[in-house]
Amino acid sequence: MQNQKTEQTLKDYSESLLATVTTQLESQNHEIKAPLQQAEQAIKILIPALEKLKTACLTYTFENKTEEISFFKESKPKLASKLIYFNAIYSLESNKPIGSMGTLKKYYKAELAKLKGFFNDNLEFYRYYRTGNNCLDKKYFLRGKHDIKLTLDSAYFQADQRFSTTHDYKVAQLIANDQLKVYHETELLKLENNPVPEKKNTIKTQKWTANKVALTELIYALHTEGVFNNGNSDLKEITTFFEKTFEVELGQFHRTFLEIRERKSDRTKFLNTLKEKLTHRMDTADEN
Repeated sequence: MQNQKTEQTLKDYSESLLATVTTQLESQNHEIKAPLQQAEQAIKILIPALEKLKTACLTYTFENKTEEISFFKESKPKLASKLIYFNAIYSLESNKPIGSMGTLKKYYKAELAKLKGFFNDNLEFYRYYRTGNNCLDKKYFLRGKHDIKLTLDSAYFQADQRFSTTHDYKVAQLIANDQLKVYHETELLKLENNPVPEKKNTIKTQKWTANKVALTELIYALHTEGVFNNGNSDLKEITTFFEKTFEVELGQFHRTFLEIRERKSDRTKFLNTLKEKLTHRMDTADEN
């Protein structure tokens, strides 16, 4: 972008670019409802837009320091904050746990705590920016004016310092985090008003309704055959499992088994009945 004062300043170009991006984002939000997909598409729109602003900045000569400060304090952060915001939403939604309302509420509250931590860590600058102070603008928003005593972010040293000052990115973070705070609080409110239904156990409880002697006979037969844990489960473990599963108390099952052994005839009465009825069912099915 040529420095054409009579035609368009960098601030004008930035505002035009921002307006175009905002229109594109609003349009895609009407078409895409899922936050994750919205964020993904927004990032695709914003990265090229920020690159265009950078290209324009590198070919532009600011008229004075006041204009340069205004660009890095106001114009650039407005666009950069949108990229920070949607990148955070993308990360938030892609890492969101699948679970109960309590799990989701805990997740959003943890994210809110991170935002609060950021504001607390940058409280002095936050107050400076929000109160409209400008006494340190020449250090914060002019390129090549970094002061190590100002506790600089490591991101500044990794950025292209032709398109960055020590604090323009921090301003963008503050703007984005204000919006993220609203997003998290809105999601929490949605959970309160429209709680996520807890997954219910759709398997109906099966209660043993035959006599307890029959169940004891079955348990001893299964234990004898060694069908549980390769025959390594003891009788007490198996009995306890059946009691809990079928909501029945077998009491002194050893005594019950003794009574079964003392039967004069048909000692495996229940097992024989099972065999007869299953065979009859098979025979009936074969006939149909």
